[in-house]
Amino acid sequence: MNRKKKQEAREKASTRQLIGIEDITGYSLVTPHGDLVFFMVKPTNISVLSDSSIGARIYALMNVLKGISDIEMLCLNSRENFEDNKNYLKARMDAEQNPVIRKLLAQDMTALDRMQVQMATARKFLIIIRLRGEKEKDVGPYLSRIEKSLKDQGFTARRAGETDIKRLLGVYYEQNVTTEMYEDYDGERWVILGE
Repeated sequence: MNRKKKQEAREKASTRQLIGIEDITGYSLVTPHGDLVFFMVKPTNISVLSDSSIGARIYALMNVLKGISDIEMLCLNSRENFEDNKNYLKARMDAEQNPVIRKLLAQDMTALDRMQVQMATARKFLIIIRLRGEKEKDVGPYLSRIEKSLKDQGFTARRAGETDIKRLLGVYYEQNVTTEMYEDYDGERWVILGE
């Protein structure tokens, strides 16, 4: 009986409850294990830097990290993944008898390769600060110090807002990088408020 009740409760739970999110505020993701604040760091193309420049970037990041106690880092792909599509096209080319169709499938494969190359550097790098029981009046200055530290060390960074956090969750859990606006409730965009 207990197992059945748990299953029913799980089926009725919202997506936020299932993944352990209590709320999304203007600057954080509220979880039972602390509030997560995200700093979005613009990546540096290290393939064009000298070894000494790369070393300087690593040292700068180390200077930022050593001043923060509860820190996590995350790297997300911010692009579509075409591997399944490419595998399907390859299987179709291998099975196709008609040379004209095979040529069209090869052109589709080439187009997907081009798109993937163009988006290869589309990554999101995040520094995540976990706030645990900090007083509300201390949070703002603490987060501002971290953002200033990142900028002082030469990183282009900004604190993620509510929309950014929703987009990050969409990319992390669903690999959805094409949605323009994330809704709080499914179908929210179709409801006209006030009627």
